[in-house]
Amino acid sequence: MALDPQRDFSTLGELSVLNEPAGHHASPSEVMYPGGPSLDGGLLSPGDPIPENAGPGGRRPEWLKVRIGVGETYAQVSRLMRSQDLHTVCEEARCPNQGECWALGTATFMVLGSVCTRNCGFCAIDTGRPTTTDLDEPRRVAEAAAAMRLKHAVITMVARDDLPDGGAGVVADTIRAIRRISPATSIEVLISDLNGREADIRTVVEAQPDILNHNVETVPRLQRPVRRRARWDRSVSVLTIGRRIANEIGHEKMVTKTGLMVGLGETTDELLEAMRLLREADIDVLTIGQYLRPSRQHLPLHKYYTPAEFVALRRAGLKMGFRHVQSGPLVRSSYHAAEQVPGVASVAV
Repeated sequence: MALDPQRDFSTLGELSVLNEPAGHHASPSEVMYPGGPSLDGGLLSPGDPIPENAGPGGRRPEWLKVRIGVGETYAQVSRLMRSQDLHTVCEEARCPNQGECWALGTATFMVLGSVCTRNCGFCAIDTGRPTTTDLDEPRRVAEAAAAMRLKHAVITMVARDDLPDGGAGVVADTIRAIRRISPATSIEVLISDLNGREADIRTVVEAQPDILNHNVETVPRLQRPVRRRARWDRSVSVLTIGRRIANEIGHEKMVTKTGLMVGLGETTDELLEAMRLLREADIDVLTIGQYLRPSRQHLPLHKYYTPAEFVALRRAGLKMGFRHVQSGPLVRSSYHAAEQVPGVASVAV
C-alpha cells in the first residue's frame, strides 16, 4: 500500500510528527547530516545496498521526516547546558527527539565527558582515551535539573574502561546530588556494562535510581559487529544483577530497562527471540527504535521498519509480559522515559 506523504503518523508506533515550519520541512537527515537527504541522508556509500522500504533512490521514508531542536524551550536548555559545561546524549548522539523531550520536562545528561573508550559500529559519540574525570559534574547536573524543573532526568555515560570502577562512582554521586537538590525529579540511569563487575553495578544500584537501564542494542548474532567489546550475556547480567541487588537493599520498586535498534540486518525471528530472552530475564521495560547511520564509517542500514511494524513489535512485547514497550521509528532509549517510572501505567495498544 502506498503511503500518503501528507498523512499524520503521530498515532502509529508512538512517533510524534510535528507540524512543518512555514515554508520549510526539515527531516532528521537535513539536521543531523550536512550535505542533504538525497540518499539516506547522504550516507550511502558506493556499493551499499539500498535499504529495504526506502523511497526512490534510497531516500528516507516519509514517516522519518520531523523537525527537531526548535522553539524557546530548546534554546533555553541548550544555553543552560553550555553555561554549565554539561553534555547531553540528546545532542552528542544527534537524537531527533531532543526538542520534544526537553519540552516535556525530560533531559538526558551524559556524564564522565564526551569521549568514549569504546568504538561501537553504530554510535556517533567520539571515541578515544578521555583525558580527565570531572568530579564536580554531579553537582552541576543536579543544579541544571533543578533549574530546568525536570520531571525526569536520565543520566547516561560514556564507557570509561580507563577508570577502576568504570565510572560507577560518578553516576552514583550524580543520583545522590539530584536527590538533594531536585528531590521531585525522578531518575533513570543508562549505564555501560561496567565490564560486568558486580561491585560497580552495586555502587550504582545502592544510590537507588528509579530506573536502571542498559541497552543490549541488537540481537545476539549481531553483537560483535555492532558493539565489538560488549557481549549479550554480560549486558543482560547487568540488569539481572542490578535487580537482585535492588531486592537485597529493599529497593524492589526499581525498574529494569533495555533497548534494541532495528534495521541492522536482523531477521524478524531473531528480533522476537531476543525480546523473549529479555523478558525471561525479567526485564520490565523495552524500547525499540530505527537505526539511522551516523556516517559512512558506521554500519550500513539494511531496512527501514514501517510504523505498522513498530506497532506490531510493541504488541508482541506487551503480550510477552513487558510492563512497558516504547516502539517507533524515532524512539530512542530515553523517549517518553518519564512514563516508565514506577507508578506510571503504560497504555496498551
